[in-house]
Amino acid sequence: MKNRKTRGFLLLLTGALFLGACGTGDGDSASGSSSPDPNVLVVATGADPVTLDIHQTNDQATSRVARQIYETLIKQTNDLELVPGLATDWEEVEENIYEFILREDVVFHNGEPLTASDVAYTLHRATESPSISHIIGSVDPETIEVIDDHTIRIGTHDSFGPFLTHLAHPAVGILSEVAVEEAGEDYGINSVVGTGPFEFTEWVTGSQLTLERFSDHWDDVDGVERIEFRTITDSSVRLIELESGTVDIAYDISPSDNSTVEENDDLTLLNTENLGTEYLGFNLQNDTPLQEVGVREAIAHAIDVESIIETVHMGIGTPMSGPINELVFGFNGDLEATPYDMDLAKELLADAGYPDGGFSLSLYVGDNNQERIRVSQIVSEALAELGITVEVHQMEWGAFLDATALGEADMFLLGWTTITTDADYGLHPLFHSSNFGESGNRSFYHNEEVDELLEAARYTSEQGEREVYYHTVQEIINSDVPWVYLQTRENVSGVRNWVQGFEHHPTGSYFLNVVSKN
Repeated sequence: MKNRKTRGFLLLLTGALFLGACGTGDGDSASGSSSPDPNVLVVATGADPVTLDIHQTNDQATSRVARQIYETLIKQTNDLELVPGLATDWEEVEENIYEFILREDVVFHNGEPLTASDVAYTLHRATESPSISHIIGSVDPETIEVIDDHTIRIGTHDSFGPFLTHLAHPAVGILSEVAVEEAGEDYGINSVVGTGPFEFTEWVTGSQLTLERFSDHWDDVDGVERIEFRTITDSSVRLIELESGTVDIAYDISPSDNSTVEENDDLTLLNTENLGTEYLGFNLQNDTPLQEVGVREAIAHAIDVESIIETVHMGIGTPMSGPINELVFGFNGDLEATPYDMDLAKELLADAGYPDGGFSLSLYVGDNNQERIRVSQIVSEALAELGITVEVHQMEWGAFLDATALGEADMFLLGWTTITTDADYGLHPLFHSSNFGESGNRSFYHNEEVDELLEAARYTSEQGEREVYYHTVQEIINSDVPWVYLQTRENVSGVRNWVQGFEHHPTGSYFLNVVSKN
């Protein structure tokens, strides 16, 4: 049995967990643990990517695959350090203007060399994307200047502290202009071209996606030759496949299955904190009683979050008092979690004009997460005590994202990972009124003061001042109740002991180029 579990941020920052140190290399693995094919890594995931055009989506199922195909100018390591990626060096040459020097030995999977023109094309395209423009919204397209084939300047509208971290976001991987323009509407489905260590081979929607190691990659790293991502929405089936050895790594092990993995001598359970938040979102735009803050407060008090953590998540995670967790810069530690109090909930609902409830709400949940499905049932039962009828809609992941972006759901269950570790990314996409829908604000929340504070914090270089702005934003959001905070998230994977070198990244999408098998 092996279980490596980190709770402290310090441990998380020092590199999560190294399977290479606990697999067969140290003689501690179970007998009969030789891989049937050491050149092929099979990874079980809970959802299909939405598309591999990384400018058309910003979801984790996609980024977990895209991480292997695309590379960014700057790389954020597993300990959240920013190191050279496709850019070898950078400096601020004028106020808010950065100059980047590109590697000269990089080619795309189609054989075209990487040039500064491709970087310029990528950034211009990204700033126009309704799905990811918020990630690099600070970039001023007018300032993007190609100096020569391997030198480019990029400026921001104003001072923006986390600018370099945002360039390390997986959705800002560099695209081949030739490949994207030639493929047209087909790009991201049958045509996918990056500079990463693995190149796209085949995608059978809803079943399997295959990548092959790119032989001309600039970084000569040993690892598996092929990765097969298998989409298995049922977590219990992912576990069965892992136990049988037909899967090498299973992402998002269900909390109820953790002990099964721990008790299996051929497996290792990886369990690390991440930068995520789980929440129940309210749609404030639909014509429902949810437009009344008193109704939203009543529902927040009617949901027993601590019970959800204990019964659904088996004690994994902690209740949240605000929309970002304590690992993120700008976290407001003075806020308190909303207590479960059904009597108060009924009183608040009566004060809002609904003493007996008497209305219905839809609740959307993706079919790729068994815990969220169970939470949807608990929410339904809790609101029934208030006289509110909940219609649960369980949907395929991509359809769920589309529907919630369009505002079809009255309520929805979702999570968000603050990849950059900065409150800008944890708050601006989700609560600024310029980001309605697929950009992140699926609650269609609009508060002018919050908008102004988020803008002020975004373009203020003084960190202490930014922190004050973010604290105030979280206080206002807590008063407006667009969400019910559920719990902090954790990364949990089950791994065969013949796998070497697999580590968790705090963002939940992992680098697989260094992973090998015995």
